[in-house]
Amino acid sequence: MNQDKNAPLREDVRLLGEELGAVLREQAGEPLFDTVETIRQAAVESRSQGEMQVDRLRELLDPLDDATLLEVARAFSQFLNLANIAEQRHRERLHRHHQRFPGDPDTDRGLRQVLAELNNADIDRQNIRTVLEGLSVELVLTAHPTEVTRRTLIRKYDRVADLLTALDRPDLTQEELEDLRRHLREQILSAWSTDEIRRERPSPVDEAKWGFATIEQSLWQAVPQGMREIEAELELAGLPPMPVDWVPIRFASWMGGDRDGNPNVTAAVTREVLQLARWMAADLYLRDVENLLADLSMHRASDELLARTGPSHEPYRLVLRSVRDRLRTTRAQMEARVNGQPEPGGEGFTSGRQLFDELSLIDRSLRAVGLAAIADGQLKDTLRRLNCFGITLLRLDIRQESTRHTEALDAITRYLGLGGYADWDEAQRIRFLLSELDSRRPLVDEAFYSSDFCEDDVAQVLETCRVIAEQGPEGLGAYVISMARTSSDVLAVMLLQKIAGVRRPMRVVPLFETLDDLDNAAATMSALLDIPLYKQRVLDGQEVMIGYSDSAKDAGFLGAAWAQFRTQEQLTTIFRNHGIPLTLFHGRGGSISRGGSPTRMALLSQPPGSVAGRIRVTEQGEMIRFKYGRPKVAAYNLEQYVAATLEATLMPPAQPRAEWRAQMDRLTEVSVGSYRQVVRDDPALVAYLRTVTPETELSRLALGSRPARRKPGGGVETLRAIPWVFAWTQIRLMLPAWLGTGAALESALKHADETDTLRAMNENWPFFQGVVDMLEMVLAKTDTRVASWYEERLTGESELIRLGDTLRERLAHTVSALQRLTGRESLLDNNPVMRWSIRVRDPYTDPLHLLQAELMARLRERETDPLLESALMVTIAGIAAGMRNTG
Repeated sequence: MNQDKNAPLREDVRLLGEELGAVLREQAGEPLFDTVETIRQAAVESRSQGEMQVDRLRELLDPLDDATLLEVARAFSQFLNLANIAEQRHRERLHRHHQRFPGDPDTDRGLRQVLAELNNADIDRQNIRTVLEGLSVELVLTAHPTEVTRRTLIRKYDRVADLLTALDRPDLTQEELEDLRRHLREQILSAWSTDEIRRERPSPVDEAKWGFATIEQSLWQAVPQGMREIEAELELAGLPPMPVDWVPIRFASWMGGDRDGNPNVTAAVTREVLQLARWMAADLYLRDVENLLADLSMHRASDELLARTGPSHEPYRLVLRSVRDRLRTTRAQMEARVNGQPEPGGEGFTSGRQLFDELSLIDRSLRAVGLAAIADGQLKDTLRRLNCFGITLLRLDIRQESTRHTEALDAITRYLGLGGYADWDEAQRIRFLLSELDSRRPLVDEAFYSSDFCEDDVAQVLETCRVIAEQGPEGLGAYVISMARTSSDVLAVMLLQKIAGVRRPMRVVPLFETLDDLDNAAATMSALLDIPLYKQRVLDGQEVMIGYSDSAKDAGFLGAAWAQFRTQEQLTTIFRNHGIPLTLFHGRGGSISRGGSPTRMALLSQPPGSVAGRIRVTEQGEMIRFKYGRPKVAAYNLEQYVAATLEATLMPPAQPRAEWRAQMDRLTEVSVGSYRQVVRDDPALVAYLRTVTPETELSRLALGSRPARRKPGGGVETLRAIPWVFAWTQIRLMLPAWLGTGAALESALKHADETDTLRAMNENWPFFQGVVDMLEMVLAKTDTRVASWYEERLTGESELIRLGDTLRERLAHTVSALQRLTGRESLLDNNPVMRWSIRVRDPYTDPLHLLQAELMARLRERETDPLLESALMVTIAGIAAGMRNTG
């Protein structure tokens, strides 16, 4: 990417910095502005000298009182959020460039390039169309608590981005320019005057409403917009038109359904979220129908439609008024259910098919009488929204840990006098489960629910299944079993749904998370497919979820990545041999150590044949905002998913060579051993994490409704993957993303033949290329000097200092090994935009790091101090903005 394309980004960053400075002068006074500017200049000068001059910064920060520290932290944090807005806006700018110049090698690879390559590879067009027709990309919005920015600020930041877009116009008059600058300063002032910190932890229902807001404010526009762009590319490539309602992308959600380790997600919460989603969907379609009513005033109509309406000079409006009335009834009924009030009478929509039939009737009529151009307008957009979102807005997944199902069945078997299910071996459990799944009699009576055996946790599991039974299948997605380990874990959920009277059961999806579970996944699924009853139930397709977060926490980034690859290969082969379609559900996060990576890289690095036109992926926390928070960026990302899925299906990478596999086995053996030597075996690791990083303080942030730990107390094994990553990111050590990998690369690079093999892998194997590229990106964000500041201020314990020295030495060796492998002297030499982005943030994140260490020290000396706590929370949010990443 050449420098000219990025000049507007630098100009936007400069402009926003100027406006923020003006707001600081006006609101906080000249002394604070001077203090902030002096600190910033000192940080800039220090970074330009190659290494941060800590003493100079400390001289400036130490004399400041608590109130001033808070304002300084807010200023630097605010700039980093504004820099993110500029980058977000620049992505929209680059998307437009991508649309105008799709062949430009500096733009992202899009659908046009993929279609051209498929044509060059002589892939039959009918084959392409067949794959496109069956293409299924489902993006699952999760409530994982990695979004630190308040929704009220996100709205203000979106307005800032809109103003930057308006300022791009080349034909602005001087008056218009001044007016836009005035509005820009107003928005920055409004953001500065707003508390950055969420003071109350959101409820699961609040989280679900946040997901609904993303659809309402962005995805509702982005889906039809993205589909029009995709449709245009298909037409340009000479492919026949797709069906009018074709949408290969759908959305699901975990918000209000993910109860794994979250006691706040109850059956009642899940019921309310499902009803709220139906309410929001009805409201959004109602807006669409009101617009259609205004536009479809024509009188020409097909005999089919006139048979419905009778003679009329406005037949389309007659149909649409009926649709509007039913949508109003639907909305009123859902509102009554949410509020616990009597439902109003009338006929609402109970299925998406009902609404689709009404709108399709209008569509067919318009096309039959020569008004196809009108049918291809707003009506087509609404039909596509309906095919994407349904009348339930999102399909809600349920997620629960396997042990909770075991506890529920154990209570039932003990109630029935059959013994303890939890004490049975796997064979005995399987016999019981299959017998009951095949039986027609009810397993338990109503008396069980009021018995002493049905304790609160058991009751919640069973009540959740009752919610599934009452809601029906249209608004529900997958029942995900976290920490799935055995065949009985899957059969148990099938039986629990049967006990609750679920007529059309949710598909049951095992989630394999730890290294051992990934390694055993193929055996577990093979054992299930050997059971005739089970195989019959999944003939239409099986979904399996691959865990990235916990496997990386268990085995390190490289060991987990190779285990995930091998598992997907094995599962793909097993299901292909059984003739059953397999959908792999990737539980990715935003950070590298939790599977985060660019869309195309992520899909093409999968094993050949594993995508096969179907993919399911989690989208989490701040990544939802970055990728889908603005309609144009969202439309672009949707096209990227379609293009990458099509490419991975029809032009998958070649099978890795035998010597590459052997090399990966050697690398991961060293990597996992090196990683666990620190994380599992070094007794100082937990103390270091809790003393030197803000891991303990993170629990004060009201990020999400879920506790930070699966169980109270305990060590690293009880800590969730998100705070584990978040804490190391805050001190710029990024330990989960590289620990172990550097030792493995160092070991291999000692041998000439292994070095040659590594370089061949890096040049020719997308999986390994992805590993190397993501490792390089995360290493560019590390800073050993920053990490040492925290140590110097927060601990004097020799063991912790010893461990810190060891970790920084290992990090330096990892960087050196990566440079030897790639042949690049500096990290990100191949990605100047990313390198510039990191460098422009350093002078703003450096003071925040020093402030954070100081605030942590002061707070640990006092029992409580609201002012310092606020300042600390601001530094956490600011550093997260600076890293563009939390957990």
